[in-house]
Amino acid sequence: MTMNYYEMIVSTPDVSRDAVISRLADMGSTGFVEQGKDLLAYFPAEADMDRITRELSAFRDVLESAGLDPSISFSFSLLPDQDWNRTWKEGFRPIDVGERLTILPPWAERPSGRTAIIIDPGMAFGTGHHETTKTCLALIERLAPGFRGKRFLDVGTGTGILAIGAVLMGFAEAVCIDNDPLAREAAVTNIGLNRLEGVRVLEGLIADAAGSFDMIAANLTSGTLIRIAPEIKSRLSAGGAVILSGMLAGQEHDVLLAVEHHGLVLTEKLSDNKWVTLLLAG
Repeated sequence: MTMNYYEMIVSTPDVSRDAVISRLADMGSTGFVEQGKDLLAYFPAEADMDRITRELSAFRDVLESAGLDPSISFSFSLLPDQDWNRTWKEGFRPIDVGERLTILPPWAERPSGRTAIIIDPGMAFGTGHHETTKTCLALIERLAPGFRGKRFLDVGTGTGILAIGAVLMGFAEAVCIDNDPLAREAAVTNIGLNRLEGVRVLEGLIADAAGSFDMIAANLTSGTLIRIAPEIKSRLSAGGAVILSGMLAGQEHDVLLAVEHHGLVLTEKLSDNKWVTLLLAG
């Protein structure tokens, strides 16, 4: 597949890199490549790059308030057509997550004694290398024995990795939803690569996911988590669990206020001093 993309070259301190990646993804970046000290982020040709650069400039204040180094700089240019899939393959390596899971590309050898999640990310966000994705997967693995045969919802699915992990760990059915058509395409591809049944992909918002679910995972920005808090609660089955991630340290307080207002109860908070993941009960 060939198509035009903007390439943004972002110089960012290591301590702030994950936060910058998350913000770029939220603004519509459809893929990343790490190149030495620089981060290459890609946006579709129709992206509003003036708005993106303004928002990224304003993000310096967010980094500083979170105790991270705000000294980022960036530039962008429109690239000609090229083979994007080959670009992503060059930087994607297997990674172990939790006690049993290994995330690997389809061209890598499957590990013995571990459960493989095969991910061919294409131009979608969520290969499992980000700390928030790894934390969510580890929680799903740990909690899955109590949810065998249950329903799982992955909001903002990206590559479909959390839904795939849930079904591999024993959930009977998973629904993954995303408003990015590229993410939906990537999720469908990855479900096929893992030869899974019981995983359904929807394009849209959480409001488009019908029915109730025993576990809901949302690895999104804090603002989005606050906005969809009532929808999460309304779709959670009695006795269900919610995994929320994607928050920078310090942002979880507002998220927690929002979800507690709608009746969710915090049962566990996980933090690496940069990113926070919340586990809640309905």
